[in-house]
Amino acid sequence: MFNAQRISSRARKLSLAVAAGALLGTSALSGCSVANSGEAGGGSGAPAAAGDTLRVVLQQEPPTLEACDANLTSTGIVDRSTITEPLIERNPTSGELEPKLATEWSSDDDQTFTLKLREGVKFHDGSDFTAEDAKATIDRAVNSKIGCDVEGYVFGDDDLDAKVVDDYTLSVKSKKKDPILPLRLSFLEVVPAETSATEKVREPIGTGPYQLDQWTAGQSIDVSAFADYWGEQPAFKKANYQWRSEASVRASMVTAGEADIATGLSPEDNIGELGVAYPNNETVALRMHDNAAPLNDIRIRQAVNYAIDQETITKSLYGGRDKPAAQLVPEGVVGHNDSLQIWPYDLDKAKALVEEAKADGVDTSAPIEFVVRTAQFPRIQELSQVIQQNLSDIGLKVDLKMLETSQQLKYQVRPFPESDNALMVMIQHGNQAGDAAFTVDQYMTTKGAQSAFGNEEMDKLIAKADQATGEDRQKDFEEVFKYQNEKLVQFAHISHQTGMLGISKSVSYEPNSSSGDELRLAEATPAS
Repeated sequence: MFNAQRISSRARKLSLAVAAGALLGTSALSGCSVANSGEAGGGSGAPAAAGDTLRVVLQQEPPTLEACDANLTSTGIVDRSTITEPLIERNPTSGELEPKLATEWSSDDDQTFTLKLREGVKFHDGSDFTAEDAKATIDRAVNSKIGCDVEGYVFGDDDLDAKVVDDYTLSVKSKKKDPILPLRLSFLEVVPAETSATEKVREPIGTGPYQLDQWTAGQSIDVSAFADYWGEQPAFKKANYQWRSEASVRASMVTAGEADIATGLSPEDNIGELGVAYPNNETVALRMHDNAAPLNDIRIRQAVNYAIDQETITKSLYGGRDKPAAQLVPEGVVGHNDSLQIWPYDLDKAKALVEEAKADGVDTSAPIEFVVRTAQFPRIQELSQVIQQNLSDIGLKVDLKMLETSQQLKYQVRPFPESDNALMVMIQHGNQAGDAAFTVDQYMTTKGAQSAFGNEEMDKLIAKADQATGEDRQKDFEEVFKYQNEKLVQFAHISHQTGMLGISKSVSYEPNSSSGDELRLAEATPAS
């Protein structure tokens, strides 16, 4: 039986936190202090003394720490497996699924899965984790109407039927056969059952090795080791996050001993021997919308692809570390199509397509709004300016809009802002799950959360691939990526990226392919 007293006590705590968040509204954007935070001018503005505190400097302030939005890089890099934890965790090196808050899972039909949950786990408010919390997390993130980013990113329109079998057993059923449902569940960060199901919560209560202490909006975030954590205690008792948009500034903070880890760097930032490269599975591309001329004509979208010199961009801006991309997923992801070639750089061909479309009545002089997120990855502004010039060279009018995270996210996920102008958005997509379903379901279906458009034939191809297993799954997704390049052309691919962290000599941390999306602080230790 469930402990009613436990639930009542926890409900009171959460209701107060939610109420405080509601009163503060958009304080993250205004610079005001938020719930559980000190005044913006004091508290944790300066990092605590090095030694027992791990100091991290990020590219940007998280727009929120809402657990159901943790698949967003700017949120997940703080949340995932640090403050909150999933039921199942994917090993970023081996790709294997590993136990986390669920210790085992099984299914007889690839549709209904039974999960055994870990006992003895406590939330940061002192309450016990049970199957009720796991069910509520699924209902809130997947089945509710609060607009969790993970819903569109991982689950789409389909709800899940989660049922409590007993305190530590959960049954989860999908609407149709879904052989990778456990992999999908690895994207859900667990929160208490009493967390609001009607609005998002800026500061979550989790079960992770660190608990959120203080968020001084516009300045820093402080976390501390959770004394009642079910696993091993992390080596650092505290951690402090700050953010600086300039990569060279982040690098200098590490070299000057003001930070221990800096994200989003490149060798050009003068990080020297403290720069540690890692295999990043992020892909950069342009997502073109068909809402208005001239991008509503496939010939213009093809021309955009021909006009971008991927080889020169990756060599001149990224020192040859990044690789030109022909599709949204890199090698190693199930469904990657080895036979696809990058579009050749051919200005004459691009100009000819623009002229052909113009002759047929397409308004090729209509402006294209080019939306880019400031500081999303190294040298993004220079890259955007190069692309703007490339497209101007073929006769297209491109208006570059560099936006902060909170504003750019409006263009990232449906519903997109209405505009009389054609939209083109710079995206950075990382398929951490290792299966193409997590790319195409959201980016290529007609109703995908991050898809600008699609068609019936593409939807059929994706539905077929989603149901397949083994070699058939690989072949079916290969066909999806081929169809995108030949028939749909929603994307102009730029590059498959590599990542780099700045890591001080006083800290030992080995980055992996997920480090850009979830920086697991518990894996960092003082250097010996």
